[in-house]
Formats: sequence, structure tokens, C-alpha cells
Amino acid sequence: MPTISRRNFLAWAAGSAAALALPRRLRAAGGGRRPNIVFLLADDQRFDAVGCMGNREIKTPNLDRLAADGMLFLNHYDTSPICMASRATIMTGLYEYRHGCNFSRGGLARDLFLRSYPVLLRQAGYRTGFAGKSNMPIAERAGAPAPDDYNHLPADQFDWYGGWPSQGSYRTADNKYMAPYAEKYPHVSRALGSAACDFIKDSVAQRKPFGLSISFKAPHHPYTPDPLDSGLYQGVTFTKPANWGRDCAKHLPEQAKRSRMFLQEFTQWSTEAGFQESLRLYYQLVNGNDVAVGMIREALQREGVADNTVIIYTSDNGWMPGDHGMGGKVFPYEGASRAPLIVYDPRRPEAHGRQCAALTGNIDMAPTILDLAGLPIPGNMDGQSLVPLLAAPGQQIRESLLLINAWPWSAESLVMSVVTPGWKYLYWFYGDATMEPAEELYDMGSDRLEMVNETGNPEKRAVLEHMRTLYDAALSRARETCIQANRYPEFLASADRTVPWSKKQWTAPPHGPGPVADDGPSKKERKR
Repeated sequence: MPTISRRNFLAWAAGSAAALALPRRLRAAGGGRRPNIVFLLADDQRFDAVGCMGNREIKTPNLDRLAADGMLFLNHYDTSPICMASRATIMTGLYEYRHGCNFSRGGLARDLFLRSYPVLLRQAGYRTGFAGKSNMPIAERAGAPAPDDYNHLPADQFDWYGGWPSQGSYRTADNKYMAPYAEKYPHVSRALGSAACDFIKDSVAQRKPFGLSISFKAPHHPYTPDPLDSGLYQGVTFTKPANWGRDCAKHLPEQAKRSRMFLQEFTQWSTEAGFQESLRLYYQLVNGNDVAVGMIREALQREGVADNTVIIYTSDNGWMPGDHGMGGKVFPYEGASRAPLIVYDPRRPEAHGRQCAALTGNIDMAPTILDLAGLPIPGNMDGQSLVPLLAAPGQQIRESLLLINAWPWSAESLVMSVVTPGWKYLYWFYGDATMEPAEELYDMGSDRLEMVNETGNPEKRAVLEHMRTLYDAALSRARETCIQANRYPEFLASADRTVPWSKKQWTAPPHGPGPVADDGPSKKERKR
């Protein structure tokens, strides 16, 4: 396919009413062209599972190059560190308590999805595409049944669609819309890279700006990497996190120790052999994503649109490979809630090769994408655009960010947190005859491993009171604006620090009307 000349592209763009309406600052940044946007979402990739974050044991050359070419964000959090809720937050720019989508609670109401960034891009003339793990069923209305199956995917809201429900499979052939790529790319990570390349080529042929979202399955368990990557890390002995193991859990509240993360998810990471083998497979899965990133960047160059295509790479949540004797995600701890974030805008050389320490979250993804496209950010979104940080990475865009776990695996696991650039405060709601509701306070400047709970330190009393004030204010806003469905008002009422657990009426949501929690291997994968 021949490359579209700059003159022809500009002539076409000049005839578009949407292009003529572009803000002046964007016309100056992009030469009058609407930028293409490629949003890449990993699954369970923790913040430091990439070389550019200082990890010398993992090999991620394409992601490292993307970070060197763009801006690396050092303090990025997923406000609900669990697949379904985080993906809905990324799409809508809303906190979970606003969109109401999570395992065992409910799907995402169609009217909310119709205000998501892909729909708004499409309405503005973008050719939109999606491929990969959706795990975000669309309900006809808030509280309506929404099984996580092919009948409840938002395929009708994209120009091209290659998504799958629930966890999908690493075998490309098992994912209906991706099956055409199975012969050449049997493993789905490289298949997603190839599908993205085809979408880019077709969009250029149609002379349309494009907004492409690729949601990788990797490195989510079960850890079944591409056989092409099986030779990676052979003979390597990996370094455990400095807060690995049960010896580093003595300061945790009892609620955390009764959780699935502590009781079940730690098992595969709990021995030396288990840790080494699991991390090797996990890193091999990350390599599949990295290869796909390289494929996509090559396609952008080949089609002549690399100089006008913004690339964003992040993850839906982190992962704890033994942090504090836990596995998994869900909680506000650093390993679970903190994720990598890279933004590369070729039109902004002032942002290239820079790092940003601002406090950012997955609620910011939709506003950022819309702002990059020159579109207004809907007033209902909770997040903020990160575009100003590309020019001034030293500033902060917020004082604090709310982190929540509303997944009702057990009442003991309910927790909310506020994090600031300097501190993190956690409040565990549950109490019974054996334990009281608990608080944790960590110094993010000197104790990023979260090893010293400062709530009992009299010298930190003023900090604790300030963080409690931020927590209470965030909870108040949440209760005023939360979705009136899927038991979110009840969940938020249970988060009130001023009311003892014995006075609260929390009960676990039933396994309807929303999707049942299925955050493990699919039935097909378990059989293998």
C-alpha cells in the first residue's frame, strides 16, 4: 500500500468539519492533522515488569525504546486493581463506584459505554478498532443481567472488532474473532500485534484517522507463554522483591491475612522453585506483548503515519509475586495497584526521553485520549488529561487518588485507600470478635515497599489526620455521586470510618445480575 502524501492527507483533513474544529494548540502540535491513537493495555503487568523502570532482569527492548522515545510515568495507579472494574474505568474515565462494573456486581450500563472514549472518537470521525480481552460485559441498563459472553460485547460500537469475553485463551484459535490469525500466530499475543498491523494498514487505505485499542491477555495466568519465547531466561535466577514472603507480613492487619491473596494466591510463589519458574513464565508472557509493540511500531513506519500516531502503553492492574506473603492483585498495595505507563507523542519532542513523577491513575486514560484527539472532555469524567504533563512533567495534577477494592470475595477483604505523592493510607472496614477495623499509613518517599505502618508513630500523627481527612472527603464525594445499582451505596456506607462494623449491614452481592468472578484459567485452559 503506497504511503499517503502529506499534501493529500492535509487536503482531506481540511475538508473535514471535525478537523476544522480542532483547538488551535492541537493544530500547532500536529500540523493540522488529527493524530492517530494506539492504546495498548497489558493484563496484570506490575509497574516494574519492564526494563525502563529499572528492572535489569527482564528484557523488554521495544517497551524500553518506546519509553526512551516518549514519557515514562513513575507513579501510575489503577484505582480498582482488578481486571473488569479497571477496564471499565479506562474506557469511561469513571471510578468504579460511578460505573458499577465488577465481578459479582454487574456489567457496564450501555448508556455509560456510549460516553466512553472509543465511542466519542468514532462520533468525531475516527475509525475505531478493538481487539483482545474485553472482560467488561455491556448491560442494557445499570443493574440488568450481563453475562460475560459474546452476546454482551460492545462489538457494534467499533468499526472493527476482535475482542473476546471473560478471560479468553492464549490459543488464538479459541478466540472467535481472532481465529483467522491462528495459523500464522497460534499464540494470541503476536496475533494481536498482527491484527493491529492490519487495522493500521486498512485505516490508512481509507484515509481516516484511527483510534485503536489492543487489550493483551498477557501476562495474566495461567502462565502459558508463546513457545517462541520458551528459551528466554533459561538458567536465570531471579531476585525476589525485598518485601517477599510471610516474614514481611507481620505488620499487616488481620483482614489482609484472611484474604484470597494471602491464603490462596501466594501458593505458587511460596517456594524458591515455584517463584523462579512462575516469574520466568510471567516474564516470557511480557515478552509476547513487547514483540507485539515492535510489530505495531514497524507497521506505523511502513504505512507512513508514525510521525502522527500517539502510543500509550499501560496495564489494568499490577501483580504481587509474593509481596508480603501475597499473590494476585486487588489490594491498594504497590505491587497490586501500581502499573507501568508510557505515553509517546511524536509531535511533542519536548516530552521525549523524559520521566514524570506526577500522581496519575487509570481514570486519566479516557480524558487523555480525548484531549490528544482535540475533543472536549465530558464533565462527568473523574479523570484528568495528562497532556499538560507532556510539556511540564514536574507539576502535579492532583493531591490524592482513591484506590478501592469492592470485589466481595469476603467482607474481610473490603478496603479503600488514598494515595498522595508522599503518603498512602488504607482503611480496612471489617471487624468482629477477633479484630477491629484497621488502618495503615506508609511513607511513599522512604518506604515504597510498605514495610513500616506509621499509624502508631506519634511523630506522624499530623500526617495520619491529614490522610484521614482526604479519605473522608473522597468517601463523601463517592457516596454523593455513586451509581445507584449493584450495591455500591451499601459498599460505600460500609467504608465509613465513623461507624463500627457491628452497625453496618454489608452482605456479599449475589452472583447476579452481574458476572460471577472468574479471574482464573478458562475451562479449556485448565483441561490442558
